[in-house]
Amino acid sequence: MTIRCAKIIGTGGYLPETVRTNEEISQRVDTSDSWIVERTGIKTRRIAGAEETASSMAEIAAKQAIEMAGIEAGEIDLIIIATGTPDRVYPSTACLLQQRLGIQNCVSFDIQAACSGSIFALSIADQYIKSGAADKVLIVGSEICSRLVDWTDRGTCILFGDGAGAVLLDSTNEPGILSTHIHSDGAFEDLLYCPNPQVSAKNNDERGVIKMKGNEVFKVAVNTLGRIVDETLAANGLDKSDVDWLVPHQANIRIIAATARKLKMSMDQVVLTLENQGNTSSASVLLALNEALRDQRIKRGQIILLEAFGAGFTWGSALIKY
Repeated sequence: MTIRCAKIIGTGGYLPETVRTNEEISQRVDTSDSWIVERTGIKTRRIAGAEETASSMAEIAAKQAIEMAGIEAGEIDLIIIATGTPDRVYPSTACLLQQRLGIQNCVSFDIQAACSGSIFALSIADQYIKSGAADKVLIVGSEICSRLVDWTDRGTCILFGDGAGAVLLDSTNEPGILSTHIHSDGAFEDLLYCPNPQVSAKNNDERGVIKMKGNEVFKVAVNTLGRIVDETLAANGLDKSDVDWLVPHQANIRIIAATARKLKMSMDQVVLTLENQGNTSSASVLLALNEALRDQRIKRGQIILLEAFGAGFTWGSALIKY
């Protein structure tokens, strides 16, 4: 019996043109460039234009992935978009992307796992391909975080940016996605969240902006990501030295450095986009992966660990042989 595996055949990414610097933010709130860089590693982030949406950004990233893969859009069996900033409540942003790409015979849906969304989407896609339910799957993380940010809240407005990342998977009998591991725990719901005042019966006087208890989130994230590194390596019978690259969620340089230390990795083996993109939530891992594949830092045959942590709390990893 032939074993089906999911393999990366294309990636893409899009960042809006507008750049917002730390200096600009410091004119709005009591902060400074040095304070932000020291605590987060972020210098600039991209801000979506007034006419841009999650689906319009996703379209650009998706077309890049399709072009790299050398396939026709109509060959795609499944589209999964990870987003916390959909164009509409419904239909899904994935359905809107499907229409933009001119695909009709395809299944499309969104998932919402906050910053872990792209890892959750990879896990779902992997199961679809391994089961034979799909051959070619398009995954996009697309976020306009700037519209959920309270620009008077120093603790959150310095962190987030906008963008879209895409990856296209195909079925193969060669190793590709080696394993995925996803988790969630709603007990931490109040540490990082965004209210929906339109439908919430609880706290319906709250504005629909990101609320975060930063120190508490940091502590849980570091411990949780350390555990998932162990879980991922054990599941594949690998040592830390077997991993060539870490492609992390781009939330905070201190969290990323802690995960690299757990792997006994040099920061030269870590793909970093945080400095000039900020935290693009579900888009960040795929944007970083796209950058490292396109500049050929990551070579065919190398082992890549993708990981992310987000509101929920949700967290996950994907170990990939490229």
